[in-house]
Amino acid sequence: MAYPVFTAGDVMDISAALLNDPARNDYTYTVQIPYLKLATQELQEYYQQNNIPVTNETSAVIEVDTGVTEVGFADFTSAPNLPNDLVEIRRLWFSPRDTDQWIPMTRRTYLPHYLEGQEISPLMYYTWNEQKLQFLPANADNDIKLDYIQTMFPEIVDENTQLSVINAKTFLEYRTAALCAEFIGENQTRAASLNGNAVLGNDRASGIAIKGLQSVPVRRRPFRAGWRRRGF
Repeated sequence: MAYPVFTAGDVMDISAALLNDPARNDYTYTVQIPYLKLATQELQEYYQQNNIPVTNETSAVIEVDTGVTEVGFADFTSAPNLPNDLVEIRRLWFSPRDTDQWIPMTRRTYLPHYLEGQEISPLMYYTWNEQKLQFLPANADNDIKLDYIQTMFPEIVDENTQLSVINAKTFLEYRTAALCAEFIGENQTRAASLNGNAVLGNDRASGIAIKGLQSVPVRRRPFRAGWRRRGF
């Protein structure tokens, strides 16, 4: 079976149908896109907070030369750079250059001052401050790689943007329609009904992923009842 590909237009077609406008006379793509963007942001944040596997990623090897003390995003620092889709770091690893001997690094709120001014070869500690990895300078070249939480969706520019996140389509259809009903149609009753279906769709999709994690020994965040009270 092929990888599940769907577009923003696929979602908005169903959203318009749920709003009794299958021809998109009132709920055009242009009108719906801001609300689809909100729906993707909400779903992404929920998945990231609950460690749904689709948000997990491992970076390519990043080379950290002798004396380098930080790695940031391309917009803020010169090379080496962090992955553009990085949201939060799960684990950071280092290896002496080109040896593939990966050793976990220890995250600290601040770098230990007692090591300042000393020559060290391994990258033992790191901080994640100012949206940069920061560590003490090493006297040898090292490699690092990250296990991290990634962004799920690309920037939605038009109806042809591919979204393609497994089992996300139902939630996005109902939630986009609900937002349009609430803020464009000002129909609170229709919005509440659509939001209820969005919750059910997300429960089914995330439940499948969570069941797949039952054999993995991790401590999950508790479900926040307030997520339901906010209506999505």
